[in-house]
This record gives sequence, structure tokens and C-alpha cells, in this order.
Amino acid sequence: MKQTQAEKEQEKMPTVLVVDDNQQNLELLQAYLEDVDCQTTPAHDGPEALKIIAKSPPDLILLDVMMPKMSGFEVCKRIKNDPQTSDIPVIMVTALNEFGDIERGIDSGTDDFLSKPVNKLELITRVKTMLKLKHLTDKLERTLAYLSEVEKQAQTIKSN
Repeated sequence: MKQTQAEKEQEKMPTVLVVDDNQQNLELLQAYLEDVDCQTTPAHDGPEALKIIAKSPPDLILLDVMMPKMSGFEVCKRIKNDPQTSDIPVIMVTALNEFGDIERGIDSGTDDFLSKPVNKLELITRVKTMLKLKHLTDKLERTLAYLSEVEKQAQTIKSN
């Protein structure tokens, strides 16, 4: 039996974009994510991350806050303000723990926070949860689009 395009997309392994200017942190996060059924893509700064997102939107973004060129707050704001990418969940990974920093993260649109040093179990749990949520959101959107199409067809049949 032939697979439909929607079924093929459902089986596609989710991708996680890991953004951190520190190579050791990047490698550590990617190593931790080996226990999750996903592909990881590294980015070393905000502009590189935005290029990757524009070319091939990931299912989840792990985003360092303190980076040169462009802060994680700015990157997150750009992602969330773009209708093409606003549904991508973003987890900010930060050593910052002041309330003002958390408030800035929320204002920029982040979906969750992880504190450095990152706890492997916490990272895996949050990533799995966010990927499951993204999968269900995507499935709901596909179902709603399908129902809308069925409704249009029914209207066309009714008016003929």
C-alpha cells in the first residue's frame, strides 16, 4: 500500500536546532539529545540559526540566551514574530536566573526555560514533551485543514 505525503511527514524524525556560541555546550546538548528520537542541527550564533530556520524550519529550538552578534532574546522575538515560524517551540537555555531575565524571555516569546548547567534528565523530559506537543499541534492543523476542505466540497455539492 502506498503512503500518502501526510503519512510520510508524520514518520519523519523531528529536528531540534541547538543554538549556542560555546562549542562545548553545543556538543554537550547534542550528546544529551542522543537519547531522544530526533535529529539535531547545530548553530553557533543567532544569524546562523535564523538562516537555518528560514531554509528548513526545525520542530524545536534550544536557544542560548547570551551570544555575540544577536542575543537569544532577539532571535526568539524574530522567530515568534514571523508567521512562518511562530509555532516552533523555543526553549531558552540560560545561566541567567534573575526575574528580569525570565521576564525578558517571556516577552520575547519563549515557550520554556532550562537553567545552566543543564540537567540531562530535565533536558530530555522537556524536549520530549515539546516535540510531542508540536507533533499534536501539527496533526490538529492538518485535521482542521482537511475538515475545511471537506466542508468546501460539501458546499460545492450542495450548491450544484
